[in-house]
Amino acid sequence: MTCKEAERLVIPYINGQLTDEELEEFLEHTKTCADCMEELEIYFTIEAGIMQLDSETGNYNIKGALEAALEQSRQRLQLIRLIKIAKYAVSTVSVMALIITVLLQCRIWLQSGLLG
Repeated sequence: MTCKEAERLVIPYINGQLTDEELEEFLEHTKTCADCMEELEIYFTIEAGIMQLDSETGNYNIKGALEAALEQSRQRLQLIRLIKIAKYAVSTVSVMALIITVLLQCRIWLQSGLLG
């Protein structure tokens, strides 16, 4: 991901509008690019400040809120990866069970003389 693409995704990230693929690329880029991370911090500070003024909350730890949001995003991606792995594992076990069932049924048919 280029810096230009990352800058374009800052506001959608703050608003929670990124796809999983975009989110993963965005987080990876901001982790390694200080300029884009600074851009994210600026926009996040502005957005969080405006939301706090609108809601009149007293939480002024905006940097901590950004770090919490980034960590939550990373955890979400990790959960999605684990779910995908679980899906593949269940699919693999299901296919193996089907193959074993078919082979055992063929063996039963062979022994009973229905095949061959």
